Parts: sequence; structure tokens; C-alpha cells
Amino acid sequence: MEKTIVKYVAGLPDNASMWEKKQHKRYGNLTMICRQIDYDIKHGVTQQQVITFLEKIQHNPSFSDLRSRSDSLDRMNEVMEHFSPLNKASKW
Repeated sequence: MEKTIVKYVAGLPDNASMWEKKQHKRYGNLTMICRQIDYDIKHGVTQQQVITFLEKIQHNPSFSDLRSRSDSLDRMNEVMEHFSPLNKASKW
């Protein structure tokens, strides 16, 4: 779960190969990432652990290089919105 979140928040590197770009286009969108995290939740990770790890990325100095990348905070907020406990009402 942590590796999945870090890879999504980091985004695609500037010097990515064609294969990496193709895989990122196929599997690197928010829907696929949330699906992978939901699978992890189904198999033992709690939703609180996901939220705690996202908060750790926001505040821990060891993730400062990750936060400094362009659009990383936007992607992290998208994941946070999806897994926040207040967001369980259906959006019609």
C-alpha cells in the first residue's frame, strides 16, 4: 500500500522510458491506484493506516523531496479525498 501511494504521488519521472510511460498511462491513474489500495484494505490494511500514511507523507521530513515535485500535493489530496471517512456518501 505504501509503495503504491508513493509511486502515484511521485508521478512519472522526466526521463521515463517508453515502456514506463505506457505502464503509467495504463495503471497510474487514480482509479487504478484506489482499486489497488481497496484490494490491500480487503486483505488486512485498515483505512486508518492509509490515512495515517498519507498524513505521514504530508508532515514527515523524509518525504520532503516527494512533496517538492510538481502536482504531487494535488495527487495526494485526490487519494486523501477518496479514502477520507467523511466521503462515504454517494455522489449523485
